[in-house]
Order: sequence, then C-alpha cells, then structure tokens
Amino acid sequence: MNKTANYQFTIVVPVYNEEDNIYMLEERLGTYLPTATYATCVLFVNDGSKDKSLERIKEICSRNNDFYYIDLTKNSGLSAAMKAGIDMAQSPYVGYMDADLQTTPEDFNLLLADIDKYELVMGIRANRKDSGFKKVQSKIANGFRRMMTNDNVQDTGCPLKVLQTSCAQKIPFFTGMHRFLPALVMLQEGQIKQIPVRHFPRVAGVSKYHLWNRLVSPFMDCFAYRWMKKRYINYSIANQNIEE
Repeated sequence: MNKTANYQFTIVVPVYNEEDNIYMLEERLGTYLPTATYATCVLFVNDGSKDKSLERIKEICSRNNDFYYIDLTKNSGLSAAMKAGIDMAQSPYVGYMDADLQTTPEDFNLLLADIDKYELVMGIRANRKDSGFKKVQSKIANGFRRMMTNDNVQDTGCPLKVLQTSCAQKIPFFTGMHRFLPALVMLQEGQIKQIPVRHFPRVAGVSKYHLWNRLVSPFMDCFAYRWMKKRYINYSIANQNIEE
C-alpha cells in the first residue's frame, strides 16, 4: 500500500544536489509535522543528484516515521520531479516546497486554511530575500507570463504551494510547466488563492537557476502554454453505471 494514503497532506520536496541542506530540512520539517493542520508526511524526490543528497535522504527517512522518498533514475528537471511526487501522492492534499529552505514549512498552515475551498492555494514571497538582479528578472518574467496567460498571479515562482490532489494529478506537466501551475489549474476551471508567506536568504547549497532558465526559457514556455490552452480538453460526466 502507498503509505501516503495514511495522511491527509503530502509535502513533495524535489532535491537536486542539495546535500548541505538535507539535515536542515530534516530539522525544519520534523519540527513542523506535529503542528501541521492535517496529518502530514514528507516525500523527497531525488532528481538524479550527483552529490550525497540521496545518501542523506535515505538516512533521515530511516529515522523519521513520516519521511519517505523516491529516487529518479536520472536528472529529469524540476517539472518532472514535481510530477513524480504528485503522481505518487494518495493523500487528499499535496504541497510543494524547494529544498533550499528559502521558505519555511510552518507557512503551509497558512495555505492549508483555505485548501478545502480552492484547488490551489499558493504563497507570495513577502520581503523577498534575493539579489536585485534576480528580483528584476522575476518581475519581467512574471509580467510577461501574466500578459500571456491572464492568470493574475503575482508570484508564480514562490516555492510554497498546496493543491487538491485530484486537481494536481490532472495537470498536463511537461518541461517548464512548474512555472504555470496557476494557469494550468485555471484550465480545469479551478479556483486559486494567493497568501503572503515569509522568504529567507539561501544559507547553503547553490541555486540551480540562471538567466536562461529564469528568464529566457519561461518566455518560450509561455507560447507553449498558449498553444496548449487552445487545445486543452475539459469534460464532466453527467451519468454512469461503472461505479456503485
């Protein structure tokens, strides 16, 4: 049996070469779980790390009852790691956070307060602790994305989100689509709420983002989204006799 079915909320944490953050993740997540709004587990997704991340993930999972992991056969990118975690989750709700600890799991409770009324509740990074250059890149990318998708989302890059699992597992993920979660939820006629959350400087490890995957690649992905939006299939079943 998939052990995530024993919980109401699964936190998916994609990991790629974050060995210096694994023990801090254990501490922060371990402190949060007893205070979580719902019975919660953690699902680490090792995305083909080449450092000691997997070794340390296995170590902390062995000593924490509510920690689990899956290990991808090769580095497949953030969208693939997120999809793998979401597909594995069998709890009613699924969340996502980065392994860099620039957000805190404690703020999941802010998002969970409204998850029964919205398909997606997501954070907005308040007092963002990034460089000015990084903020400018994000501002440009967010503005262009809003123009192309009409999602009216202020900070799609905030790495703290909670979704209803039934909705999350219908999202048509492909490379780069983690940037378009709100727009993809809207394709399903889902409702979205945005809530300010705390943001912190990265204290360990190295960012995997640069000019190409923060600015240039998202521009290209916007056109892919527009193409898909015109062809997206929505349906609902009026009646059936396949289930009792």
